Amino acid sequence: MARGRRRDRGRRGFGAVRKLPSGRYQASYVGPDLKRHAAPYTFEAAIDAEGWLAQERRLVASDEPWTPPRARFEALRAAAEGGMTLRHFAPEALARRRTRGKPLRPKTMSLYEGLLRRVIYPRFGDVPMRLVTDDDVSGWFDGLDPDTPTQNAHAYALLHGLFVDAVHPKQRARTGVTINPCTVKGAGTVQRRHEIRTAALVELDALLEHTPPRFRALVVVAFAWCGLRFGEAAELRRSDVDLETGVLHVRRAVVRVEGQNIVGPPKSAAGVRAVTVPPHVLPLLAAHMHQHVGPGASALLFPAEAGGTEHLAHATFYKYVWMPARAAAGRPDLRLHDLRHTAAVLSAQSGATVAELMGRYGHSSADASLRYQHVAHGRDAEIAARMSRLAGGST
Repeated sequence: MARGRRRDRGRRGFGAVRKLPSGRYQASYVGPDLKRHAAPYTFEAAIDAEGWLAQERRLVASDEPWTPPRARFEALRAAAEGGMTLRHFAPEALARRRTRGKPLRPKTMSLYEGLLRRVIYPRFGDVPMRLVTDDDVSGWFDGLDPDTPTQNAHAYALLHGLFVDAVHPKQRARTGVTINPCTVKGAGTVQRRHEIRTAALVELDALLEHTPPRFRALVVVAFAWCGLRFGEAAELRRSDVDLETGVLHVRRAVVRVEGQNIVGPPKSAAGVRAVTVPPHVLPLLAAHMHQHVGPGASALLFPAEAGGTEHLAHATFYKYVWMPARAAAGRPDLRLHDLRHTAAVLSAQSGATVAELMGRYGHSSADASLRYQHVAHGRDAEIAARMSRLAGGST
């Protein structure tokens, strides 16, 4: 009997088979997403369940994009009924999507899943894709909350991209979509709502004064003078710092997705870079490493707790460190990312070329670097005007 029970609940190198009270068999396995997935149907014989597991194992090991078996089953059933819906098509389409040959980053996937759930599925989730018209899409877009323009643009761009996939010859037979119904011009473009703001040098001094000692190097060195992104700075470790040459090696970044910290490459390939620390703030960094960083090579420079191994959370830092410091410094309007702008504009004012700005700040295109140069040019004109006023000239 014991041997029979082991067979009924047999475990193997991949997946598990369980005998149900009904006498049928259920197969399941842990997928690449680290979640357990059961077959969308049960089996009359254990050997059939094992055969299904063998097919799933080959799929997981192949180069084909993997999607949960339940989603695949529902998609096939919807197609058989003559109506592939967006709710069934989107997960597999996003699993196939590649950026520079790589799957979507976890944070990007989480963003897309949220947009689908909150904005797209309520209107189009269960409608056969082939029945969606341009009037449907334009009416949906016009009805979105006007107070969330960025979310609306991202949702529209995502919907447009999914229909681009749906009309592709490889997918058209399954989706029945022959033309993309997303035709609202400019709907997927995010209108920039903020101009570049920077902190004056005297304001950086005030921020330094009002920031707790353990975070001063983070605010002044990493953000204001080296222009690191928060996730890049939060993942810096002792081994990433060369005090002799004064260089920070940006190799990784941490992002928080659904309550979990995920460490991966920086935002783009250009984000992997070496950033030289301006000499006048290098002593502050050296003192920080001596006083606040653990001795090991993998010790975090800016952990959540002194000497700890947990990453500093953006929300925690923003609420308990950044907001009080900026208010005390007289700049309650200053966003944390404005310190990155400050670093870039200071570099441009010092004569950095577009290519040098791109390299130092990890820009994947020249657009952002050109904007910083334009801002720096405007500041130079302002400085010249002030010089004339000092000399008694009219402006």
